[in-house]
Amino acid sequence: MTASPASPRPVRLMLNKAHYPVTSLGPGTRAGIWTQGCTIGCAGCVSQDTWAADPGTLVDVEAVGAWLAGLPEPLDGITVSGGEPFQQPEALAALLDRVDVWRRERPAPLDVLVYSGYSLARLRKEHPALLDRCDAVLTGPYVERLNTPGLPWRGSSNQRLTALTALGRERYEGTGPAGPPPMQVAVADGRIWFIGVPRRGDMDRLSTRLRSAGITMEEVSWRS
Repeated sequence: MTASPASPRPVRLMLNKAHYPVTSLGPGTRAGIWTQGCTIGCAGCVSQDTWAADPGTLVDVEAVGAWLAGLPEPLDGITVSGGEPFQQPEALAALLDRVDVWRRERPAPLDVLVYSGYSLARLRKEHPALLDRCDAVLTGPYVERLNTPGLPWRGSSNQRLTALTALGRERYEGTGPAGPPPMQVAVADGRIWFIGVPRRGDMDRLSTRLRSAGITMEEVSWRS
């Protein structure tokens, strides 16, 4: 009697949310994936709802890949943020591998941008194989006092946008949106999501203006 080989264990990712279209976190029209879980805890982070490592948010990477494959055009790229994506290296590798197979079948190029609160030097030391799967990375912790105007897709001036492939260099070197950073508003599951990189004080000013109009935001991700 012989036993059948065990099926491969599905790789799972702690996922905060996924959204399409995203036009404020990279060039063109993109899919956004936000991982759940971050121990860096940058002061002033606008995504504190992504900090807790919550097993209740686990989803199969294949399900995320299927969602991506079902998105309509246009789709110019994928942005992975968080949370801290590199704190889930196995799941991030599986996701980027799935994306790589899928995008090779597409007629138009699609780039992958990954945000991380770690330095590029640390990622090159600890996760070189993951960097090989990215077209560009935006690295470094958010520093609130360095949040100044004129920072394309970055929260603070210490953060670095590094192109890692020919496609990344084509799309990211010497580029960025002109004028104030774009922000998107999305509504899902009875909640309002702000997508983008606000300037220092923008979210508190928004809260103040809404209160003056009789609208109160009870739970916000930028205050603990």
